[in-house]
Amino acid sequence: MSRTIKFTQAGGPEVLEFIETQVPAPGPHEVRIKVKAIGINRAESMWRNDKYVEPVKFPAGLGYEAAGVVDAVGKDVTDFAAGDTVSTIPAFSLNRYFTYGEVILAPVHAVVKHPESLSFVEAASVWMMFLTAYGALIFDAQVKAGDFVIIPAASSSVGLAAIQLANYAGATPIALTRTSEKTSRLHEAGAAHVIATQEQDMVAEVMRITSGNGARVAFDPVGGRAFPKLISALADQGIAYIYGALSEGDTPIPVLEMIPKMPTVKGYSIRLVVGDEARRKAAVEYVVKGLASGALKPVIDRTFKFDDIVEVHRYLESSEQFGKIVVTL
Repeated sequence: MSRTIKFTQAGGPEVLEFIETQVPAPGPHEVRIKVKAIGINRAESMWRNDKYVEPVKFPAGLGYEAAGVVDAVGKDVTDFAAGDTVSTIPAFSLNRYFTYGEVILAPVHAVVKHPESLSFVEAASVWMMFLTAYGALIFDAQVKAGDFVIIPAASSSVGLAAIQLANYAGATPIALTRTSEKTSRLHEAGAAHVIATQEQDMVAEVMRITSGNGARVAFDPVGGRAFPKLISALADQGIAYIYGALSEGDTPIPVLEMIPKMPTVKGYSIRLVVGDEARRKAAVEYVVKGLASGALKPVIDRTFKFDDIVEVHRYLESSEQFGKIVVTL
């Protein structure tokens, strides 16, 4: 028997319930994992509220990331065996698989043998943050030396990963945060420049930093009313990625400014890389190389116990964290 987290209706953290269930033997191309740690993501809050990119089918589980030990493997699984230490990457629908459980099933394509240097807590935190940022910055935009990259919500786990990946590629990260409270920590995390958007003129600061040229890339999980400022801060023919909707209001498009500047605005999802086998393999290899070199390192904000999952989601939605929230079992 395994305790898993389910919810039968959309709502606040209190809709999450512990359910005792018998986890079946893994089917073809599946792996069963005894979970040691679970990475927590903002996407799971949106899923719980039924405001994600696909509708929830109730009763529902949730969770994209976990690290643990292989318990059993299904038919035709040859790359893993019982006893292997593994972690999961976000390459599946939450309507089919989930990671909030003591024992879980995962599709084999979403299971990796993480670097031995990583603890279970670290391994449960790396894939969403680094693969999300990798897909936009490294695979698609191909940032390089001389490029400036604007990173809103920079103290989030994906924001911190974007800072590290920009540095790893030789580009210059410009971190955005609401107040100056997190400025020093963002510099310590690798941000070359930090702009407190409620205290400074973001566009003017970006133009000062870039000698009036603007940034080549903006990597935005927020959207909303502030989005036109990102367009103003872009270089000619720059790229703005929108990969989240932390602002629930409409996101205006400044058409008259965009016509002469000719920027590209892209809706972006991690599915760009994890949804394709060759791209997924290349992305994992890139991140593993960065982790091995020390250029990439997960930033853990706080760990919780599995029993505290409701409090975990309350903390997740407070936006107080600096880095990744991880649950241990």
